[in-house]
Amino acid sequence: MVSRPPTFCPDCGTRLERTSADDRERKRCPACEAIVWHNPVPCAGVAVVDRSRPDPAVLCVERGVPPGVGEWTIPGGHMETGEEPPAAAARELEEETGVAVDPADLEILSASAMPPRTGKHVVTVHYVADRADATGEPVAGSDATDARFWTPAAFDASSETFRPVHEERFREAAQSLE
Repeated sequence: MVSRPPTFCPDCGTRLERTSADDRERKRCPACEAIVWHNPVPCAGVAVVDRSRPDPAVLCVERGVPPGVGEWTIPGGHMETGEEPPAAAARELEEETGVAVDPADLEILSASAMPPRTGKHVVTVHYVADRADATGEPVAGSDATDARFWTPAAFDASSETFRPVHEERFREAAQSLE
């Protein structure tokens, strides 16, 4: 199994050939006779919603690293091997914003697949948490240039943009926890 389109067998290094399996085009190693599966990468993120304001605000980060430098996202990232999705979402939130939340306080918001980039497919489990259950003040982490709460109205009035899929989650999160 690989996260980008394979060219060579990850076990023996033989150049792969095309085949059909399960009614889909796949890559197969002629030496090992194994199918090399191209699977999505699992990710997790969490939208922290501040309901103490007149209009709910959602914690977002401005990306400081590719892909999408300068675009806004819900804090999140790749899950580690053996890590449960809520724990990954809480870890990524703290790494990217300095805000901490107990994974047990997370509620599932949705799941989505990002459009592939350089052959890499990502599937993200999105969570939501109440600001009252979180600790710490937002500060941009190592892969962000900014971390702040946005209301939908303030974001709409700005010239900022979201990464694909994240704007939908931002708006869903602002309406959640009611």
